[in-house]
Amino acid sequence: MFAKGMVSIMHAMSESPRAERPPTLDPVACARWAAWPHRQSPWLNEEIGRRMEDRLQWIRLQPNLWVDWAPLSGGVQTHAQLRARYPQAKCQVVETTPAREELARQTLQPPWWRRWIKPDALRFGVPDAGSADMLWANMALHVSDDPEALLQKWNQLLAVDGFLMFSCLGPDTLRELAEVYQSKGWPPACHAFTDMHDWGDMLVQAGFAEPVMDMERITLTYANVDGLLAELRALGRNLHRERFAGLRGKQWLMRLKSALLALAKPQQDGRLTLTVEVIYGHALKPLPRPKVQSHSSVSLQDMRMLLGQSPSSRSV
Repeated sequence: MFAKGMVSIMHAMSESPRAERPPTLDPVACARWAAWPHRQSPWLNEEIGRRMEDRLQWIRLQPNLWVDWAPLSGGVQTHAQLRARYPQAKCQVVETTPAREELARQTLQPPWWRRWIKPDALRFGVPDAGSADMLWANMALHVSDDPEALLQKWNQLLAVDGFLMFSCLGPDTLRELAEVYQSKGWPPACHAFTDMHDWGDMLVQAGFAEPVMDMERITLTYANVDGLLAELRALGRNLHRERFAGLRGKQWLMRLKSALLALAKPQQDGRLTLTVEVIYGHALKPLPRPKVQSHSSVSLQDMRMLLGQSPSSRSV
């Protein structure tokens, strides 16, 4: 999506108004994007994954099994860095569609002869509930049309005291592009991104504990409009429910390119400038605490956890 231009970073608390929850996402467009065959991870996702991977140095838990959620878009290089960090751990790769899972097999697995000499600890498909010690999800939440359900799914896959590491885009992302579209009276340039405080609330509602949220803004610059548009296409799509309907012609493209010249900033030597807000989140899965009511119910899996038994045990 974005060229490898000049990058400046500012850590701060978000001051943007809270985004609509759930986001203004078109479910059909989300499903299509989830099925898009990523043969190369966007460089921005890889860079964000590298920064998130560096944060693991502060976490003492060494997972026996960890889940990489949608690594084709989240970062193939980042996946390799994580495998190097946890060489003795098993890894379970979960992709968004069967076709992308097959592509992930081709991309992430060592050659067959290496697997024959030394069996690989890489597995594919959704793992058993309560089996993972870490779930890694880089740049996935902001393109989910039902993020609350996705967070609950991640919580179910984690074992007690397991942890979630995720990143996503925040409300200030592409604010300059949004202003250009608004000035022209066009539909929104992209869907609304959720505020990090709302992510913290949703983590608690999904059953996580001790959520820690952090944010940084990255300023990206481009030499020309064509480079900017080429990398916008590589990273994502406009998934807003009220985006332009249908295709647009060459004349509109010329108007768009002319309008994007407004993104040039004198302080950046006339380069076109865009802002990306990146949100990082970390949370633990605690021991389940059923609500005490006049009539309470506890799932079999939660009961086993409360009794300190393995989820695979058949006795309670």
